[in-house]
Amino acid sequence: MSTARDRGAAPAAEPLAGFAVGVTAARRHEELATLLERRGARVVLAPAIRLAPLADDAALLAATRACAAGPLDHVVVTTGIGFRAWLESAGGDGTRDALVARLAEAAIVARGPKARGAVRSAGLRERWSPESEGSAEIVEHLLRQDLDGARVAVQLYGERQAELTAALRGAGAEVIEVPVYRWARAEDPTPLRRLVGQAVAGTVDAITFTSAPAVAETLAVAAGDGLEDALLDALRAHVVAACVGPVTARALTVRGVPTVQPERARLGALVRALVTGLPQRRSRRLSVRGCALELRGHAVVLDGLLRPIAPTPMAVLRALARRPGHVVSRAELCGVLPSRLGGGAAGGEARPRADEHAVEMAVARLRRGLGRPGIVETVVKRGYRLACDPRVTGRLPAGEPIG
Repeated sequence: MSTARDRGAAPAAEPLAGFAVGVTAARRHEELATLLERRGARVVLAPAIRLAPLADDAALLAATRACAAGPLDHVVVTTGIGFRAWLESAGGDGTRDALVARLAEAAIVARGPKARGAVRSAGLRERWSPESEGSAEIVEHLLRQDLDGARVAVQLYGERQAELTAALRGAGAEVIEVPVYRWARAEDPTPLRRLVGQAVAGTVDAITFTSAPAVAETLAVAAGDGLEDALLDALRAHVVAACVGPVTARALTVRGVPTVQPERARLGALVRALVTGLPQRRSRRLSVRGCALELRGHAVVLDGLLRPIAPTPMAVLRALARRPGHVVSRAELCGVLPSRLGGGAAGGEARPRADEHAVEMAVARLRRGLGRPGIVETVVKRGYRLACDPRVTGRLPAGEPIG
């Protein structure tokens, strides 16, 4: 039989229960969202980009005919969807059979598993595939070949691959660029702007990225709202950036943002990496009055029951958990209350610094959310403390941030 103190709580059986995860993917976002929700996450959908057809397919048709007209020495296939679209376009133009014959004679380089799958589905076989899925490794591989006078086709993915094609041309190759589609901004940028604001406010715990253009567009949207530096600070400190691979992560890595990456560039593997990495960054376990208390992103687990906690009282709880068993003054707690609520397009309007009455109200809400008396103690004229022994739990383990 449930008691009053356990109403609104639920068993915390799933590893991502209590965490909010942003999804910026354009393609397969529903699949990724479902995988995350099955593990308990609250998903915030915010597509950053979309695939758009070329405004004029004359360049694609010309490139296809050039490939079909003569022998190809090397072919670089960068994406599965792009390769399939290329063959489909060739079918409509009547050049598919000739193109496939040329591809069968060439040394095909497939950039990753999706590209390999598309090549094999067409009855072809790749000659080589880079472990890193990066353009730099492809360039190194091709430059080890004799490219003087060689014909090399490069299937583009949304944008020109200037470094790749310039290096090949510099080695004497004739490069045929095959533009299949282009990346474009999401038609409605509001969800992405809202996600940026929530990340800055600390009301989402992780953001997933499945392509480099999605990272670039997220940073561009943040910059447009004057929040790029704040977003990067959040990603360095308390929001986990989960990237499907090193190519996707590169723009964040060079900015000093740590990322979680799977061993294989698969959505399922990305979710498994997040299941491991997110709790390490955004959870904290304490023993308080004999109860097992775990702080998660926007909830706590108290003796196995998940209890959602609103952002303002959660900010108080995190501040108390940084110094468990020690008194934290009302003045200090004023400084940790969220100044942005994360609900508007750019995270909400800033409000004045909180006063001590706001702290008292937040503590009251926290106690109601926890549903158990005595977890948060009032120390008269001094502040508040978590009711645990500071000699046992008064120090955060290294590398386990919770703020």
